[in-house]
Amino acid sequence: MNLPLSIAFAANPRTWPIMDGRAKADGIDLIANVVHPSELFWRQLKFADWDVAEMSFSSLMIAVEKGDNRFVGLPIFTTRRFFHAHILVRKDSGIETPADLKGRRVGVTEYQQTAALWTRGALEHEFGVSPRDIEFFMERTPSHSHGGATGFKAPPGVTVNQIPVEKSVGSMMLSGELEAAMHYRGQPTAVNRSSTDLRNHPDIRTLFPDTAAEGVRYYRKTGLYPINHGMCIRREIAEKNPWVIHNLMKAFERAGAIADTEREAQAEAHIEAGLLPESARVALREKVIRHGIVANRKVLETAAQYSLEQGLTTRLMRLEDVFAASTMGL
Repeated sequence: MNLPLSIAFAANPRTWPIMDGRAKADGIDLIANVVHPSELFWRQLKFADWDVAEMSFSSLMIAVEKGDNRFVGLPIFTTRRFFHAHILVRKDSGIETPADLKGRRVGVTEYQQTAALWTRGALEHEFGVSPRDIEFFMERTPSHSHGGATGFKAPPGVTVNQIPVEKSVGSMMLSGELEAAMHYRGQPTAVNRSSTDLRNHPDIRTLFPDTAAEGVRYYRKTGLYPINHGMCIRREIAEKNPWVIHNLMKAFERAGAIADTEREAQAEAHIEAGLLPESARVALREKVIRHGIVANRKVLETAAQYSLEQGLTTRLMRLEDVFAASTMGL
């Protein structure tokens, strides 16, 4: 008889094969739930709603350091992005370069979220803009946020204002009360209020005019492709059934292989149609998204270093503190 486990993740091409059953975990019956990550992380950190769940890497490090031992991390990495390249600014703000963010009012959905961690890290290490140089305005409330579930307090020397419940990052960007925003989503959920499409608004633009070019520049210089979300499992399940960890990892490897095959087929069709250059064929076949500790150690350790630097954790979190011991050599 298979072991039934509830699992929750956000829908994307690399997780959907788990949801639709094309990628199965041996010996496990997965009861899959697709949940927006902002709500998912709050519910898991607050209520432990699922046996296995996608999880913010930043929030997991914070929870573990604070003594929350309910979960253990799995090095299954579902989303990545060059987050700093997508900072939004008002066109009339006079913000033309990252250095211009100093002294400005900047909105963030949640200060401790991994996307904001990476954005602040890039601003500081690439452009000399410290979190202490910015006045932050946070949308999520203490009762409905990852930080509310982990006891978040603004780091020393950093100004983090709470946005009133009748406002949001989106509304304050349009009113001019905010001049810039980090990792803006514009999708209302159980914990998010912003709903305005700022990316297509005539008064708003990205700080970096060519977001793809900035991502390429950053990657070529640093070798970092920032990880946003991983997975976690209830510690009691992992300890009672240690085989589950590797079977879950194999299932997500299968899901990733399906996604890669579909991506390559789509790219091939676009090349044949003249929508992509021939040079894209080799680039798109390179496997840049991998699971496991070994392939991602530099990225994970950089995130841990940023967490310490930014005052989210008070000690440098070792990967051994966060992830299952049996995965450390994978």
